[in-house]
Amino acid sequence: MNQDFDQDDQAPYHLDTLAVRAGIDRTNFGEHSEPIFLTSSFVHDSAAHAAAKFAGQADGFIYSRFGNPTVRTFEERLAALEGAEDARATASGMSAIMSVLISLTKAGDHVVCSQGVFGTTIQLFTLFGRYGVETSYVPLADPAAWEAAIRPNTRMLFLETPSNPLTEVGDLKALAAIAKRHGIMLVVDNCFCTPALQRPLALGADIVVHSATKYLDGQGRVIGGAVLGSAKYVQEMLQPVVRYCGPTMSAFNAWVLSKGLETLSVRMQRHSENALRVARWLEAQPGVVRVLYPALESHPQYALARAQQRGGGAVLAFELDGADDAQRKENAWRVIDGCKLLSITANLGDVKSTITHPASTTHGRMPIEVRREAGIGEGLLRVAVGLEDPDDICTDLARGLPR
Repeated sequence: MNQDFDQDDQAPYHLDTLAVRAGIDRTNFGEHSEPIFLTSSFVHDSAAHAAAKFAGQADGFIYSRFGNPTVRTFEERLAALEGAEDARATASGMSAIMSVLISLTKAGDHVVCSQGVFGTTIQLFTLFGRYGVETSYVPLADPAAWEAAIRPNTRMLFLETPSNPLTEVGDLKALAAIAKRHGIMLVVDNCFCTPALQRPLALGADIVVHSATKYLDGQGRVIGGAVLGSAKYVQEMLQPVVRYCGPTMSAFNAWVLSKGLETLSVRMQRHSENALRVARWLEAQPGVVRVLYPALESHPQYALARAQQRGGGAVLAFELDGADDAQRKENAWRVIDGCKLLSITANLGDVKSTITHPASTTHGRMPIEVRREAGIGEGLLRVAVGLEDPDDICTDLARGLPR
């Protein structure tokens, strides 16, 4: 056992300490860094021991599809940061959302989701429509619209906050109160903020999901996801999905992600500082119609963001002017093509700044009318601000902006 850290004792450990120390269970070798258990299966002491473990009557690992010591380290560390009772790691952020859907819904059920979510999330919910699970979309920032959309067969409310790509902020306390009144689950995608900036469970959410691929890793190295919540939900409802469907995180990826968590707070603070500087600069540029970033005073939910977040995060969006959609798209692509420093990629969560045109990439498969209703126009660009010097980021963006 680890002799240096016990997160169950009475010491009031802070987030930065938990990010470095939580989840470690040393082997007899006394390693200081977390080991990687690259094994598909685990041996048993005897036939009786094997039978007891398979029956759930004895603790221990059986098969890495549904349990691995390295993966467990990541799960316990992330759970400590989010203030969750338990967690399960998954192969990707999308497999995390899929696992939640399978765990909470069946044919004939209904989901309420915010309009402003990742395009692939919408495609996943559309896919579940084939199996009799219907989804209604509502404006993120309108709690009354959420409540009005709830039906007797509604099983969950799902949102991202801040949203992708418009950085809208949802009122988690208000939505949690609505969910509890109706006896349904509030599920929050905490990808953009991470627990370093926001802890949805403390604000009343029931379940948190992550694309660990993004800021939990922080350097664009591996794919992963996670689901967190109460021990009852994770062990009784989610664990069967993970065990039998197999959306498994690899031990190597779990090790990389555990190491990423060690620097999470430091990185997210610097991401937020850099992004705010870039956002303020963009507001002063000709041809930029609006800049959307939660820590800007001009953001529609600025006060709410200050109340429930500890920083604005790395992601901002800005919209360019133009006579029509064709010109706005041309102007947006000119900015992208002018970049020599920013990476042209739809991924985010990296130390390297990235830029993308959501209408033709992340949200390109959405019907155009749905995309417009969600506020994702042809002139919109999303930038995930990295850890480069913010002056260099601004200089790079200026190459393609109107002068």
